[in-house]
Amino acid sequence: MRRSVAKVLLPSISLAAVAVAGFWTARPASAEQPPNIVVFFSDNLGYGDTGPYGSTLHRTPNLDQMAQEGRKFTHFYTSGNVCTQSRAGLMTASYAQRVSLYQNIRNGAVLQPGEPIGLHPEEVTVAEILKQAGYATMLVGKWHLGDQPVFLPTRQGFDEYWGVPYSDDMTPREGQNWPPLPLMRGEEVIEAPVDRDELTRREAEEAIRFITEKKDEPFFLVVSHAMPGSTKTSFASEAFRGRSKNDRYGDAIEELDWAAGEVMGALERLGLDDDTLVIWTADNSAAPGRGGTNEPLTGFYNATQEGGFRVPFIARWPGRVPAGTECAELGTMMDLLPTFASLANVQTPEDRTIDGKDIWPLISGEEGARTPHEAFYYYQYEQLQAVRSGPWKLFLPLERQRRGASAEPKVVDSPPRLYNVVEDPAEERDVVAEHGDVVDRLLGLAEAGRRELGDMGVQGEGVRPAGWVFQPQVLRLSE
Repeated sequence: MRRSVAKVLLPSISLAAVAVAGFWTARPASAEQPPNIVVFFSDNLGYGDTGPYGSTLHRTPNLDQMAQEGRKFTHFYTSGNVCTQSRAGLMTASYAQRVSLYQNIRNGAVLQPGEPIGLHPEEVTVAEILKQAGYATMLVGKWHLGDQPVFLPTRQGFDEYWGVPYSDDMTPREGQNWPPLPLMRGEEVIEAPVDRDELTRREAEEAIRFITEKKDEPFFLVVSHAMPGSTKTSFASEAFRGRSKNDRYGDAIEELDWAAGEVMGALERLGLDDDTLVIWTADNSAAPGRGGTNEPLTGFYNATQEGGFRVPFIARWPGRVPAGTECAELGTMMDLLPTFASLANVQTPEDRTIDGKDIWPLISGEEGARTPHEAFYYYQYEQLQAVRSGPWKLFLPLERQRRGASAEPKVVDSPPRLYNVVEDPAEERDVVAEHGDVVDRLLGLAEAGRRELGDMGVQGEGVRPAGWVFQPQVLRLSE
């Protein structure tokens, strides 16, 4: 049965009671048919964990082939260095700081079971945009933008949902009265606890079922894998367990590659290959001590080094995306919504600011195409810690630094540091003393970002509220 919430506080984020249909307007119809869109979105996967990005440890033949048949980005950035933040960016084309989803109510990094906050229902998601263009929509896998009924994917533009509502490590433990990890279909818990070893296999099956059923209409599918996951031990089905050279983590990576191959194989069998844009990326980078690598980048997830924000990104669409090519221009997770909207001939929301840009010229390999972003902001929770423009990345001077899930930032004396992250992706050579003009320009961009998105102790002018629910419930299997 559908669960109910006794009281819900949902602060308005529009100027008045604007009808949903008024959030966007249709563009003139294109002569070309909009593509089907499939987005693979792995959880906590390292920049260097797959063959196209240099791994010789993990066997990823399907991703290797996808890169040969498509376009690989080497400077693609997630919108946040942890799960909830990055997923907010994918769904809303906005920094998590703009939509107030940069921490949980305990000052921790991500939403936990039974949280009273989540993605505001008045936000316009990529799924809602594409539904206006007639797309069937489904999210398979991990959500992590709120587990209360009003925040679930089926309330945010997805016709169908099958998966876990938050990270796979959020299970009962000492000091945490969390329920067994729930598996949901729609808004109902259908299993608890779910067998995490079987998640990747079953996610692939659900994705293929959806594609098969919707083959005669345009569809948008997000395969948001729960693996390699948030636990110290990753999970894989029996067919992959013990096969890799990197323990359970490697097993999970190789099964993710298999899943991508199965889904893309289904597209080919159904005659949809040439009509489908496929994206393969990750929500954020690998965590330390779990078997993953972000090499040649420095740092891990939940950090503002390159290893915390830069993620793999491969795009494939036969005949439309140039095969066997690379793009070194900066793109972001927030760019997918406006890019997909452009392909579907639908306008992005006009009643609010979003941070994403249309990067189809970069994906399609348009000659001379350059990043549409003047600046990219690296936030740690609510604190702006670094800014990039062109090849330059400036770590800002800080007197207090927000690091972990603590309400009290650490007192530091951190001077500005400048790196050319194109030539020096490991951020080893600080050239701040050599480029005072660049430092001054990036400090100005940081101040503009601070005014718009906020900073520690500063309320941003462009910030919108998260949704809030009174009397939150945890998701449990019905008796």
